[in-house]
Amino acid sequence: MELWSKSKGEGKAKIKVLVLTPSRELTLQVSESFNTFSEFLPKKPKVVSIIGGESIGDQLYSIQPGCDIVVATTVRLLDVLSKKQMNLSHLDFFILDEADKMLDLGFAEELELILKAIPDKRQNLLFSATIPGNIVKLSNSYMNNPERIAVGSTSTPGKNIKQEVVHLKEQEKNPRLLDELNARKGSVIIFMKTKFGTEKMAKKLIAEGHSAVAIHGDLQHRKRELVIKAFRNKKYRVLVATDVAARGLDIPHIEHVINHDVPQCPEDYLHRIGRTARAGAEGEAICFVSGEDRRK
Repeated sequence: MELWSKSKGEGKAKIKVLVLTPSRELTLQVSESFNTFSEFLPKKPKVVSIIGGESIGDQLYSIQPGCDIVVATTVRLLDVLSKKQMNLSHLDFFILDEADKMLDLGFAEELELILKAIPDKRQNLLFSATIPGNIVKLSNSYMNNPERIAVGSTSTPGKNIKQEVVHLKEQEKNPRLLDELNARKGSVIIFMKTKFGTEKMAKKLIAEGHSAVAIHGDLQHRKRELVIKAFRNKKYRVLVATDVAARGLDIPHIEHVINHDVPQCPEDYLHRIGRTARAGAEGEAICFVSGEDRRK
């Protein structure tokens, strides 16, 4: 794949900051945060989101007059770079949000292509709530003399999250879930392991009188955006999700996380329950563990 060349300087947009995230939802959230926190700066930076599911022509039009910060998903950024309308030769900061996910094998090839299109002289910043040992080693290959800064633990949940584990049989999960929803107040996010499972569970909860909606990777981008917006605005009390909603999403009113299905790894568990107890608030997390899940 031929990308924009560092030496040609095509395109008017001289970006200073490039942020990559693993999902469309997180890209939009990060862009919104940049706009919010820079509201009262003497010169507010121009922030552009580069995401799939929207017109690439509109995104090219947005960056052409010039912009300061680009927040993007990897595949759509590569599409934009292939159009040779973006100038990254002035880049000062290259940021990976959810760095352990971004450095995973699923993103490795795209990341290598993007690194070829940005200046060698830059500052790299990697952010994540969890950094497994293998990712630390891998990240060092992209950085020179990196300094690690940790706020709290990257291997234990926040102290303001009350955790509970319930051992039960697989067929007992759904009745127990209904009991938990009826006994709790406030917004709830329920994690399932499959896309089909989220849809099925949301329909079941609606039939039981609960205000619920499902989100997973097979939903169209616009639909996912509407679901998150509706849940953020408290149109629904319950969000039933796969791990597409486990990372980074900041919805302060989530009070409860229910792991209907056990996550695949410890890092996923930390990210899931981290959807509650945001910014000093308190929250509760419960994990259903059936016999086949006990080893996990």
